[in-house]
Amino acid sequence: MRRVIFNQKGGVGKSTITCNLAAISAQQGKRTLVVDLDVQGNSTQYLLGHKIADSDKTIAHFFKDSLSISLFGSSNTGSGLENAIHATPFPNLFVLPSHPELEPLQGRLESRYKIFKLKEAFEKLEDFDEIYMDTPPILNFYSQSALIAAHKCLIPFDCDTFARDALHLLIHTLGEVKADHNQALEIEGIIVNQFQKQANLPRQLVNELIEGGLPVLASMISSSVKVRESHSESLPLIHYVPTHKLTDEFRALHDEIHKR
Repeated sequence: MRRVIFNQKGGVGKSTITCNLAAISAQQGKRTLVVDLDVQGNSTQYLLGHKIADSDKTIAHFFKDSLSISLFGSSNTGSGLENAIHATPFPNLFVLPSHPELEPLQGRLESRYKIFKLKEAFEKLEDFDEIYMDTPPILNFYSQSALIAAHKCLIPFDCDTFARDALHLLIHTLGEVKADHNQALEIEGIIVNQFQKQANLPRQLVNELIEGGLPVLASMISSSVKVRESHSESLPLIHYVPTHKLTDEFRALHDEIHKR
């Protein structure tokens, strides 16, 4: 299963959600890959504890290589991704790191229409049960590549009025991607993140989404300083605070989306 975590609004917790869901999948024995398509590389640092300096060992190399395929094709029978995949310190969990070189590559990739290359590579990639894709907070070449390659899309929502207003536009955009490029793409659900159940505005906003018929997942993620602490320690919550309430919320979210 290939999932993309996407929202055009920044600061909604895409990297946190991506890495923590992936870490739970891995702990449950599934061979799991996180693909970091955001030039900021937050998922890379969260899982590895550092960013990768050598672009040849990141997803940037895969995209760069796609620009140099000859008329007669590539002799590589694999996906082209294997050499850039890194093992994390956690069993069954791997990451395909981001790199700053993604930024200058983008224009060339768009002009050469390489938008389907990631999907083609995933279809050749073996030995992974789950793939989670972290995306930049904008509909650009990399986020579109992920949406085209994915089976399911999870949308983080951070209980903000501006985020609510943008949500319908986002869903319309996903509908266009589905219609034009990926008929298999499904919105798996909206993840309510940084939820404060005692506050009136978050409860009001969530109720409005539900009443509007939007696919809000029942498992919501609370606001907690433990998230920032886990970032600092480069430890997903299931390894940092395995018995904490927030970790249980992520487990519930993981179980919910896998039962749908």
